[in-house]
Amino acid sequence: MSADRRPILLANARIVDPSRDLDFNGDLLIADGVIRDAKRGIGAAGVPEGTEIYNCRGKLVAPGLVDMRAFIGEPGAGHRETFASASQAAAAGGVTTIVCQPDTSPAIDDPATVDYVMRRARDTAVVHVHPMAALTKGLEGHEMTEIGLLKAAGAVAFTDGDKSVTNAQVIRRALTYARDFDALIVHHAEDPNLVGDGVMNEGEFAARLGLIGIPAAAEAVVLERDLRLVALTGGRYHAASVTCAESLDILKRARDAGHPVTASASINHITLNENDIGSYRTFLKLTPPLRGEDDRKLLVEAIASGLVDVVMSDHNPQDVETKRLPFAEAAPGAIGIETMLVAGLRLVHRKELSLTTLLRAMSTRPAELLGLPGGTLRNGAPADVIVVDLDVPWVLDPNELKSKCKNTPFDEARMQGRVVRTIVGGRTAYDFV
Repeated sequence: MSADRRPILLANARIVDPSRDLDFNGDLLIADGVIRDAKRGIGAAGVPEGTEIYNCRGKLVAPGLVDMRAFIGEPGAGHRETFASASQAAAAGGVTTIVCQPDTSPAIDDPATVDYVMRRARDTAVVHVHPMAALTKGLEGHEMTEIGLLKAAGAVAFTDGDKSVTNAQVIRRALTYARDFDALIVHHAEDPNLVGDGVMNEGEFAARLGLIGIPAAAEAVVLERDLRLVALTGGRYHAASVTCAESLDILKRARDAGHPVTASASINHITLNENDIGSYRTFLKLTPPLRGEDDRKLLVEAIASGLVDVVMSDHNPQDVETKRLPFAEAAPGAIGIETMLVAGLRLVHRKELSLTTLLRAMSTRPAELLGLPGGTLRNGAPADVIVVDLDVPWVLDPNELKSKCKNTPFDEARMQGRVVRTIVGGRTAYDFV
């Protein structure tokens, strides 16, 4: 990150602030690490001496993104991703805050590990990093972690990563305990017994490929159970990744009943479907699996209506040894932190989502749910800001990505729009030249 923290005027910009439903042409002034003003006509005359004046020429200026679900290998799997490499990828993708998952080695299940992660990230990352802590000790699904102590140490939410807690009593206790600390439980709803040996969405396409399918019911059954427990306990619950129509129906019923329930969808599930797997493309083997086109469309509609609150990257780096295998044997997961916004812009260009709605789901809502600063361009807010050229066409070359692993589902995809500058805390963390 640039050490230079002199004031910056982002002039002649299209300013979109999803926290206030604002979309206007004007200037944004950053000084002392915070946003000083965002309005029409600040101009060079109204800024402190020594201010860098950056002519945006109509480009988008928006709050930096808050990625609510990303796997980073430290501690224990630095060969897959480090805080340094993940944060460089994040800055290039317009993500100014990463929320990392606890399924590391050792798991982030005690205050000392939370402290290690926060210090390590502070020393090596160019963006903000906040850890989610494990929901159960060792991610084993049996014994609840010390939610109060972990939250005090800096954990922003509690999850077992991509593992589902099958014991309903454990989830009930966690929701009850978390309620007293106003802590957020984030759960991956997927019944491992129903998943079985499945490797992609159950249906005609899986049958044609000769692959064992995973039914949507594997997700819906666990989500239904969880939301009944929310009704019982009153604890705050966030569905880590919803992918199908059945889950949306369950979510809507809980919302209509007034329960404290929110949900995320991954960028992969709203921009891709099972047909993109094509001839066994392992970079599109994910957990939960990609669903059909009807489910994808319903997910996008749910984001537009606010039923699904957050769009996250579900960044999951896998190296060549675990991906260059037959589809059934390959590890699930795709990188996404650097491509989350540009992939989402496909939906904006196709008029499936408005730009403000997409940015709200990627910045304002995750910041609100986790109690983090950011996701807004209000005066006095932290200067976590991105500049985006919405129209520039380019082809994604995985070798140019900053992640350690290159398992992107958008290999050689045509993109329209890219981040040209990322500012974190008033300092430039990324500048596209």
